[in-house]
Amino acid sequence: MNIRAYTERDLPAMCEIWNTVVEEGNAFPQEEPLTLEGAGAFFAAQSFSAVAEQEGRIVGLYILHPNNVGRCGHLANASYAVARGTRGLGVGEHLVRHCLQKGRDLGFRVLQFNAVVSSNSAALHLYEKLGFVRLGKVPGGFRMKDGSFEDIILFYHTL
Repeated sequence: MNIRAYTERDLPAMCEIWNTVVEEGNAFPQEEPLTLEGAGAFFAAQSFSAVAEQEGRIVGLYILHPNNVGRCGHLANASYAVARGTRGLGVGEHLVRHCLQKGRDLGFRVLQFNAVVSSNSAALHLYEKLGFVRLGKVPGGFRMKDGSFEDIILFYHTL
């Protein structure tokens, strides 16, 4: 598996993977899918956007950007998306590991996650495996696609 910076030719696959997670409505806060035109601007606006490529196919992606501005601009935030057919095969772990190193390379000092949905057991397990620290939870902090509310877990990892 190769993790690399995205290129314009990756945008259709990235958009499809991203929009699948948005449509599932159980992990990303976004409710509206990206258009192909909007995806170009969205991914270009990040500090770094990467894809996971396996056998010539894009199987996942991540975005990395500041979690805040000014005096908190050294804190990063990231989002990860893995193609539905390749989940559970280690793609996410490769993406997170690469992101941790890229965050260091870009001068961030901490990677912070603001809203990991408590029912996302695969993400919770992965982040704990990789040494992320649980900060706590926000009861009912995420509105699921069906209108119910789930707790969100906050995490951080020192870079």
